[in-house]
Amino acid sequence: MPGAAGYRGPVSRSPRRRPARTAAGVAALALGGVPLLAGCASTVGVAVAPDAADPACARVVLALPESLGDGLQELRTTSQATWAWGDPAEPVTLRCGVAVPGPTTEQCVTMETASGTSIDWLVQADAEPADAATGPDDDPDATGDPSADPASGADALLEPGSSDWTFVTYGRDPAVEVHVPAAVVAERSTSFLDALSPAIAQVEATRSCL
Repeated sequence: MPGAAGYRGPVSRSPRRRPARTAAGVAALALGGVPLLAGCASTVGVAVAPDAADPACARVVLALPESLGDGLQELRTTSQATWAWGDPAEPVTLRCGVAVPGPTTEQCVTMETASGTSIDWLVQADAEPADAATGPDDDPDATGDPSADPASGADALLEPGSSDWTFVTYGRDPAVEVHVPAAVVAERSTSFLDALSPAIAQVEATRSCL
């Protein structure tokens, strides 16, 4: 499949550890693509981002974790510079190379990680209920507290199960988008985004939440 660097083709897997990914391997897939494994049970279709071929996206993909906490294990995807975890029917998905946000008044949250890396995210509800009392768009000038941990940062904005949520990295080029279904928000804290920090940090930050 053309441009399928995010797709892990037919490989041998041990029960505990996947084969090592290499930059050369990712680049080869990006150039030549691989055929979709017929009948593969846990393959998620994810739309490729406009700048998925950016070399920095290969570095991000190589550093992504196998899981995002209990119950959110990695899944195969069909496009370059994409990844997925969890239930194939309602997966958490990641795309590298989406449009880079410029200066904005959208809700911006800074997540401090255990490793000390700070990641800034724009947080958006994909379908806000009409009777919702609060949400990210209620105060367009609100910004995240740099000292907030992931649970008290992004989770403070999310009404469990109310909608799907999209997180887009702010101040990094290329930008990374993470889509979290409502069903996942209803069941767990989005602090699992902390597990993405080492991968996101592969892209240099040039600006931060105000």
